[in-house]
Formats: sequence, C-alpha cells, structure tokens
Amino acid sequence: MTKPVSFRAILRPCGKALLPLWILAITFTTSTAQNTPQQDQEEVEKVVRIIRFTGNDHIRNRTLRDLIRSSTNREMLGIRRFTPWYYIYQLTGRFGESPVLLDRSMVSNDMERIRLYYENSGFFETEVDTSIVEYRRNRIELTFMIDEGPRTRIRSVGYSGLPGIGGATGDREFLNNNPFGRDMVNDSTFAASEPYNAQKLRSEQTRIIDYLRNNGYASVQRDSINALVKPDPEDQRMLDVLFLIDSGETYNFGDLEIRLSGPTDPEGGYDENRSYSGAPYTTEGRQMTIYKQEDAQTRFSLLTDQIRFRPGDTFNNSLYLRTVNDFQNLGMLTIRRFGLSDDGALPDYNDREIPVYFELQTLPKHAIRTELFGMRRYGFGTGVGVNYSNNNAFGRAENLTIGLNTNIEYVTSSDITSENTLFNSYQARIDYSLPRLTFPFANLDGHPAFVSGRTRYSLTYGQSNQPFFDINTDIRFNLRYEVEHGSRFTSFLDLVELDIIDTDPSSTYLTSLRNQFIRDGEDAGDPAVIERIENLFEYQSILEDFRPQFSSIIRYTFRSMDTDIIKRNFGHFSEFSVAIGGNAPYLMDRYLFSNGEVKGTLPSPLGLSGNSLGYSQFLKLSADYRRYIPVAQDGVFAFRGFAGYARPYNKSQSVPLNRRFFAGGSNDIRGWAPFRLGPGGIAPENVSINGGEIKLAAYTELRGIMFDNLLSADWLLAWHTDAGNIWYGRQIQFTDEDDVDLLERGKFSFDTFYKQIAVSSGLGLRLDWDYLILRLDFSYRVHDLQQGWFNNRQTYFSFGIGHSF
Repeated sequence: MTKPVSFRAILRPCGKALLPLWILAITFTTSTAQNTPQQDQEEVEKVVRIIRFTGNDHIRNRTLRDLIRSSTNREMLGIRRFTPWYYIYQLTGRFGESPVLLDRSMVSNDMERIRLYYENSGFFETEVDTSIVEYRRNRIELTFMIDEGPRTRIRSVGYSGLPGIGGATGDREFLNNNPFGRDMVNDSTFAASEPYNAQKLRSEQTRIIDYLRNNGYASVQRDSINALVKPDPEDQRMLDVLFLIDSGETYNFGDLEIRLSGPTDPEGGYDENRSYSGAPYTTEGRQMTIYKQEDAQTRFSLLTDQIRFRPGDTFNNSLYLRTVNDFQNLGMLTIRRFGLSDDGALPDYNDREIPVYFELQTLPKHAIRTELFGMRRYGFGTGVGVNYSNNNAFGRAENLTIGLNTNIEYVTSSDITSENTLFNSYQARIDYSLPRLTFPFANLDGHPAFVSGRTRYSLTYGQSNQPFFDINTDIRFNLRYEVEHGSRFTSFLDLVELDIIDTDPSSTYLTSLRNQFIRDGEDAGDPAVIERIENLFEYQSILEDFRPQFSSIIRYTFRSMDTDIIKRNFGHFSEFSVAIGGNAPYLMDRYLFSNGEVKGTLPSPLGLSGNSLGYSQFLKLSADYRRYIPVAQDGVFAFRGFAGYARPYNKSQSVPLNRRFFAGGSNDIRGWAPFRLGPGGIAPENVSINGGEIKLAAYTELRGIMFDNLLSADWLLAWHTDAGNIWYGRQIQFTDEDDVDLLERGKFSFDTFYKQIAVSSGLGLRLDWDYLILRLDFSYRVHDLQQGWFNNRQTYFSFGIGHSF
C-alpha cells in the first residue's frame, strides 16, 4: 500500500524525493541579488541584450519571461530591443539606464525556477540548460534551452472522510462541483483525465477547507487535508489522487462583543453599553454586547444590522467574514481589530463555543475639501470647487455632501464663436447616501448575491452660458441603487432620474438658423417662406434641442472589473447599459394634465420657467469594453471598444440632446475638440442637428515607463490611436431639399459608415503618482473626414486627469 503523505508534499514518480510545496512558494517570491563589485571584470562588461526560450512547447514565452529574474534593459512601448534609456546612458555615461549585465548566479537561479514551474505543471523530468552567445563584443544573447520531457496526468480524484454535512444531498452537491470532472467512478471518486497541476490541487484543498469551515468545522487547517498520490503500476505518469479529510469537531459561535470608539480617543473609556440576548439577535443562553463612546455618534441599531450570524448558531466562516466586510463598507468607521479570541490569538478549540470580538473606530464627522482644476472643452479654462461632507450624518452611516463648483473657459474666435469669448458656469449639488438598499429593494439587503448595497439620492442645480445658447436652469434629481455581486461584478439601477432644463438660444443664432433654410430669391419676411421653414423636420429638430425639456430615464448598468481603477495596467473593465426614457412625463401628460389626450408638452413645475416643457420617449443601449495587457517590462497595451445605439419611439421623433452620443475630446477621439466630430461626414461648421443616435469607436494605447520616481512620479510615454464617429439614425427623415444631401451624409449606412471613421494618432506623456495621473497628449488626424488620409499636418493638444480609458 502506498503511504499517505501530507498535501504539502507532492510525490514525484519514479522513486524521486518528495518536494514540499511551501518551499516552491518561497522560491517563487525570493528576490535575486544584483551584480556585485566582486564580479570578474570580463564578466561585468557583458551586457544581456537578447533573452530567448527554446523547447517550451507547453509553456508560453511570456509566462517564462515573467518567471525569471534575468532581463534585458527596459524596452520602450514593448518594442523588442528598443531600449532608448540604455542608449542615452551609453552616450552620456551618467543619465538614462545603466546596462543590465550578465549574472551567472542569477541565470542559475532562473534555471531552477523554470524547472520547478514545470514540475508544478506535471513535467517531473524537465531539464533546463542555457546557451550564452556573445554575438557582438560584450553583447550577450542568453537562451534557456528546455527539454520538457513527458507530462504526468491525473486519472481520477477521490475524497475520503468528508462528514455528512446537510445529509447526502449536501455532500453530493459539493463533490459534484469539484474542478476536475463530473464523471463518477463511484460515490466519492471522479474521473479527471487531465494534466497534473499543483496549483489546481492546492485550490481544491482550499475549497474543501472553506466548505468545512462554513459548516461548523472551525478548527480545520491545511494539515487537516492530506492527499494520497498513487501512480499506476503500469504507467508511472498516470496518477490517482485521494483527498483524506480529517474534519475534527463542530463548533458554534460564542458570545459577540463590539467596541466602538470615537475619532479622537480610541483608548478611552466607553460611555454607553447595551446587551442583546434571545431572538432575533442570539440563540438561548448566548449574548451580544456593544460598548460605545458618546462622540462616536452612532446608533446601536446600525451595528447590530451588520451582524450576519447569531451567537449560538453553528460556526460559519463566510458569515463571519461577510460581517467584517459589511463593517468596512459602511464607510464611516475603520476596523481596528477583529478576531475569534480576546487577544487576537488563535481560538481556544478546547471550548466548543468560539467568541467573536470587534474593535471599531468612527472617522471624523465633518470634512471640507477644496479643489482647483483645469479644463479644456471649446477652449482652455479653470475652475474651483468646494465640498462639505457630513460623515454618519444621522447615526446610521448616512453621508451628506454639499458641493459648489464654478468654472471659466476662454474661447478664441473660431467656427464656434466669431470673437474671443468667456464662457462660465456653476453648479450646486447635494448628495445623500445610505449603506443599504431602501424600498422597494430593502428585502435584498444582506443577500449573498447583493452585497455592499448602497442607495444614493442626488439633487443638482446649474446654470451656464454656452456657444449659441445659455442654460438658464438645469435641475436634476437621481435615485440610484448600487450592489456588488462578488469581487468583480456590480449593478447600478437608476430607478428615478428626472432632468428639467430651460435653455435660451441667442437671437443671433436664431436669425442665423432661419437664414440657413432660406433659398435663393426668397424673402425672409414672406409668411409663406416662414411657414415652409417652420414645417421642416430639420428646423423643428434644432428648435426642439433648445426648447425647455423635461427628461426622465430608468437605466440599468452592469459592470465587470478586475483592474486597478487608477493604474489600469492589467485585467479588464466592461460596462453594459440599457435605458428607457420619457415615460414619466408621457404618463403625466396623458393622465395628469390632459385627461387622456397626449399634447407632447407639460407645464413648468413651481413656475421655474415661463415656457412649457417638451419631452421625448426613447430607448438607449451602450456597451463599453476595455482590456489591459502587460507587455515587455513596465509596459501596457490598452484597448477599448465602444458601441451605442439610441432610438425614439411612440410619437417622439428625436432623442433629447443631452441623451445623444457625441464624439471628440481628450477622453474620446483625440485630435477633435469635444462634440466637434460627426455626425458622419458632415463638417463641424455645417452641423445643424448636434449629436447622433449611433456611435462606434475603438481606442488603443501603448504605454511604458520612461523614468522611475522622478519628482515622486513615474513618467510614462504613450502612443495612442483612436478611431470612430457618430451618426444619425436611419429612422430620421429629412425634408429640406437643399440640405437633404448634406444631412444624409450624417446618417448611418452599412455601405458607407466605414468610410466615415475618423482616425487620430499621436504621442503623450503620463505623470503617474500613487493616486493621481496627469495626462498630456499630442495628436494628429490620420484620417480627417474633410481633408482625407494623412493630409492634415496640424498638431492637436489635449490634457486630462487619469488615463483616457
């Protein structure tokens, strides 16, 4: 009989020695030494310029390159052997990056790393050698030559000793969810037939431990799960694995103690305390006690609502960790200490009741933050903002924020304005958020699939003057629900979003607008001409954009993200949204104000405007996908794709201006000013109906570090290429004979849209601090829709905060 061994030791076939997995883990994370002064002078002068791998049929070059510590000089933008900082150092002898020299001890360690990695992947007979070739004087090509050998496979995986948790059905469901296979050999053994992988076996060990700890077996450790690895006598490269499980005893939650201090004196005494026993807080005989300082200004009920287990119930580690997570998500306190013993040590497993302890501290209640920012929209501008925040406003972790910001933008004479002009705007905002779901979703709060629930209310009021029109009043109210579905997935539901906007187009613009539709030989004052113009769809669509509007929307957004939201240097980000707009004002028009008759307008509420309010019903869809792929050393290739579609329905003929798609700007198609690209092939100066119902765009960016920690920031060089446009929807029917050809160029057509894709490209600079990225970009129009391919040599500058995507 083969002797069982601890899972931390993997049996190597063919009589070789046992190899502990914990040694492998340490090997993978150990840093290697740098070149030392004692190196031979001849050796020191040899510079590693090329690193290659041969014979690695099953493991990618990229994986091996990330594994080893030997490297070449840093390659810019991931371009092979493009190492400008090394060249600068060669020229100056002082600046740039010093050459990476051959270190034979490091190469030897790398060989062992590669071998161990292969061994963890089932290649127990892998041999690694190196070839060091001096292809030019003092220039080295380092090649790792790998003989992978045969690969060991797992034929079956079995389980022994699993306690009867929840009866045969519960255990059966757990076993069926194993990662190796669903084909059963017997009640506890499954056919696997897959390559040996140590990491997968470790993951299964963790899954077993979690299952047991979540069902009362709190004392289970890694040593409680042993693996019997048995080679087939006729084929030593075929293994049968049996997990031997020692679950130990079951435990219950003991008494719970929570201590909450204020923001100033966490070590001081406690002014209040309250004890809870019996349903719904505990089982019979168990107790929950809360101690609280007066300046914590927090209600006891807030703390009890975050507890996801009952003292006295069967121990469940996932509920314990969910409680920790819920305290953290409140946002108004920090967790100073938590544990299953009073001193933070391991629990006393001699006692079948495991107590739980939390020490919490509230954050400062009041905060004021000011900010000064730069902006570029039509011109260059600056702004200032101030925000007051009341943390834990009413003792239930509510957050109240009041903000005010204003900006001034200087626009030089151009096709936007005939003279140098100052545009300005201001906005006041009130945000109120609660760390829980409210009606009608309160029952979902605390559900395992709806964690970190948050309800947000916001009210904004703004005014601004713009090219061609002023916004006299812009009032928006929003009710949003946010929930997480795990570490990667988040849902946002904007259940109520109402927007009342009152605009005032300039008289100069209105005169200019009407003149656009006057034909040669017509009199602008002729009533027949005026009637013809006012019946045009294009004219009415433009006026509709400037009429006071009442907009409503219900929107659901699903987000998947596994990247750093600031650095954006790995993983992905995706967001998909569907919205239906205009139904609230439609129902008010039909049933509240018009007694069943639909007029298409509503009276202004509270006398905010002397004008009636128009509205539109529409459907809007969008998809945004972003991928961040590490390349070379300190390099990232980023890709983004965006698609959007909007369409009016019922009796509406257009989508509201503020709900359409636009293109151009520092966070969009760089090389075009914001809102100045499209629709279709229409030149900006000829655009009469702004925005579009369809948008397609693709963006790429290749960025790499130039300088590390210069002025406390990493300096990155980026090469970007953006492509895309917006279009009118096919459902729009233009009526003006003079402009129909021009406007048709703005419609989406499968036959022509690819010819109307604008393309820009250029270089940029990124200053990357820990929590802030300053972005500067210089772009060229590779495909200018008016001038053609490569005919526009003008440089377009843009800047922003954070990565463009």
